[in-house]
Amino acid sequence: MFYHDFQVVLQEVPGEISLSFSICGCPLQCKGCHSPFLWKEGNGILMTENVFNKFLEQYKGYASCVLFMGGEWHEEKLIGLLKIAKAKNYKSCLYTGEESISSNLKQQLTFLKTGKWIAAQGGLSSKNTNQIFTNLKTNQNLNYLFQKTDTYDTTK
Repeated sequence: MFYHDFQVVLQEVPGEISLSFSICGCPLQCKGCHSPFLWKEGNGILMTENVFNKFLEQYKGYASCVLFMGGEWHEEKLIGLLKIAKAKNYKSCLYTGEESISSNLKQQLTFLKTGKWIAAQGGLSSKNTNQIFTNLKTNQNLNYLFQKTDTYDTTK
């Protein structure tokens, strides 16, 4: 399994500072994809347990979640990395363009974003999106956390 990019992100998992890994080899190749360089398997840097552990240790106490942008096509490897993150008290999230993933993979995740990118429907910030962001521990749809409101209520 190869990752093309690593970033510390603040918006992809609401309320979490996430270590984000963009995984190469995406078989979906969605029209309008903002990351077509991720389509080719083998692009980027080999993700070993040692490399992954170094990131987790470097950001321990600062980041709270590990986010994989894709990678479900490497299920066994991804599950192994998610177990390492869980053992180090990180929450976890997967962004996938699939409508569903295996129950084995789902058991290792805290959050899951499903749904293929369809430009006309927009992403999670759109009320018309086909994508769903779920807290897997509560099975709650959290899309509302990505959507802007017109007013700001100062009484809350």
